[in-house]
Amino acid sequence: MDGCERLLRGKKGEMIAEEYLCSIGLVTLERNWRSGHKEIDLIMTEKEILHIVEVKSLNFPGLRDPFESVNLKKQNKIISAARDYIVRKRVKYEIQFDIVSVFFKGEDFIIEYFPDAFAPRW
Repeated sequence: MDGCERLLRGKKGEMIAEEYLCSIGLVTLERNWRSGHKEIDLIMTEKEILHIVEVKSLNFPGLRDPFESVNLKKQNKIISAARDYIVRKRVKYEIQFDIVSVFFKGEDFIIEYFPDAFAPRW
């Protein structure tokens, strides 16, 4: 799979994840929010909670689940970007870090939502 195909798969996975999260009551504030070289895929709210969402998409079958690629290094980048967002937007909500995995099987997909998947080490 080349870079363009991977990018398109990632964007499609983010759309699917956002649609799913909206269907369960979350509201989108930002998509692909950037702070320098760091990015947050989705920033959403629900009942005074700010959800920082990392979306991972892979083709099925894979050697690992998509969420497994959100290692400690990636978590630290997301947490750093979230800090920047919190300061810039003066966020007063509770913060939660979520992961959404999207596994593509041809035109079909499997979605898994992991709310509160990891916690910052402030």
